[in-house]
Amino acid sequence: MPTALITGASKGIGREAARLFAQSGWDLLLISRDAVALKALTADLNNFGIKVFYQAIDLSEPNQIFSKIHFLMQKGLCPSVLINNAGVAWTGDLLKMPLERWQWLFQMNLTSVYQVCTAVVPYMRKEGGLVINVSSHAARNAFPQWGAYCISKAAVDSFTKCLAIEERQNSIRACTLTLGAVNTSLWDSETVQSDFDRSSMLSVEEAAQAIYYLANQPSSQIVEDITLMPAKGAF
Repeated sequence: MPTALITGASKGIGREAARLFAQSGWDLLLISRDAVALKALTADLNNFGIKVFYQAIDLSEPNQIFSKIHFLMQKGLCPSVLINNAGVAWTGDLLKMPLERWQWLFQMNLTSVYQVCTAVVPYMRKEGGLVINVSSHAARNAFPQWGAYCISKAAVDSFTKCLAIEERQNSIRACTLTLGAVNTSLWDSETVQSDFDRSSMLSVEEAAQAIYYLANQPSSQIVEDITLMPAKGAF
């Protein structure tokens, strides 16, 4: 059975992706900071007759990531696909952003992606595999009040390209899923102020389907990026 490791798995895109992979017979390793939600999701996914293990990890706390992922990796499953889905946002003037918020956002959106890859990819090298980093069209555009988010996602894009080049010799491929606005709980976050029309956004199901499509590419090829936008365009 193929195995997927998904961060941010307890809600939104991550949760929907976990369900989609489980329905298709994939074993799963799930990461989120919400242990209660992970436990409930795991019980639900076990009904598909697959193996599911989870580990509660707060990706905003860099010192706990490596040891907790190492513990998860001792469960006997090795990911063939790693999906870095977890992320956060903050809205406000770029140069008025509190330093601690800047550091928090970059830890979540960029540094934790690096840390998860550092912990997981060495396990994947024996059989080869794919890293999917969930990015945003904000990586390629500048939006007022969204500066730090745009910068962090641009950095994720660059990280993914560098990872792909370095790990090619180890049969590890890396790609991005570039998303327009998706109707998730991010828009309810206390750090985000927005009045966008959420009914016009992409659904979590559409985003999860794109992740699943990337995950099922044959090892002989790489789709370096898929850009998925709402039909009504950027907000």
